[in-house]
Amino acid sequence: MKLMLKLTILALLVTAAALPVCAGAKAEAGDVIKIGVFEPMTGANAAGGAMEVEGVRLANELNPTVTVGGKTYKVELVVADNKSDKVEAATAVERLIAADKVTLILGSWGSSLAMAGGEVAKEARIPVIGLSCTNPLVTAGNDYYFRVCFIDPFQGTVMANYAFRDLNAKTAVIVQEVSNDYSVGLAKFFSDNFKRLTGNNNSILTTVNYNTGDQDFSAQLTTIKSLNPNVIFAPGNYTESALVIKQARELGITVPIIGGDTWETPEFIDVGRERVEGAVFSTFFASEVATTAAAEVFLREYRARYSREPAAVTALGYDGYLVALDAIKRAGSTDPLKIRDAIAATSGFIGATGTTTLDANGDATKSAFIKAVEGGKFVYKTVVNP
Repeated sequence: MKLMLKLTILALLVTAAALPVCAGAKAEAGDVIKIGVFEPMTGANAAGGAMEVEGVRLANELNPTVTVGGKTYKVELVVADNKSDKVEAATAVERLIAADKVTLILGSWGSSLAMAGGEVAKEARIPVIGLSCTNPLVTAGNDYYFRVCFIDPFQGTVMANYAFRDLNAKTAVIVQEVSNDYSVGLAKFFSDNFKRLTGNNNSILTTVNYNTGDQDFSAQLTTIKSLNPNVIFAPGNYTESALVIKQARELGITVPIIGGDTWETPEFIDVGRERVEGAVFSTFFASEVATTAAAEVFLREYRARYSREPAAVTALGYDGYLVALDAIKRAGSTDPLKIRDAIAATSGFIGATGTTTLDANGDATKSAFIKAVEGGKFVYKTVVNP
């Protein structure tokens, strides 16, 4: 009897102890909103992905909760590595939605990766906020994809104007990473606008191609040298672009070489070293002219943690998270469809990178900043407003 009594009491104690734990777990799960982040944390674009995640994590650290309908939720980030691969990008988004049960998603560096993941999100009806994916096709035909950056038609126009007006270029050659949707798209927008500005359909002397991961560009550069253009436009991934410039200089090509936002990574300078001095590109943010209160907070907190200046895409990651929180608050719901509608209605949101208003396509109208490599650093030159 004593043994039976002890066992009965023990069973009751175990049961009683178990009940609060289960109830607590349910309450905790109900008080969490999960935001997915799909970025290239490994592979060819890893440096870019890491910089965007850095901005998202900082914003989350400073703003870890969101209040919806009088209830405060903890915001949990779930980061998925898309491995710089289109197939993996789709898989990463599928995993975030099906396994991790995220409410919305941020990302990805690389327009090709964004497009691949976007199709999955669209089918599942989960909203995505792109951070630095600039190709127009990212949001085209996808009512669930938005972005906080400018798009390539504007960026291509900015750099064509820079080549024509600032460099007095009348002829150009394009070097494009043909396996990269971002590079091909931006090259086309530059080409169209440069031809318009020069009034000469033959002002683009040639377009030479290479693939992601290529290391030797001697054949392409030999062709370029023989044509003697006034300027070279070479948008592409930071590693390959740095190698293109380095090898061009070693071959005796001295004309200006300009590009796009992907160049603003430490790896660009690490790979190209003194050979990339003078390289000019467009980007999304410059701390020298950051004027909003949100920018002041972002810069102060970032500098305190890292003792360096942030990359433009880090600021976009920061803003993307804040736009997401703002939409959740305005939706007054954790329902992804209502949050989608709130994101679409974003207007006049003031963040670190300026004011974000989304148009009917889900694209932001933003200023572009021109920077150059000088003394082994990225130096702000000017701003171009839309």
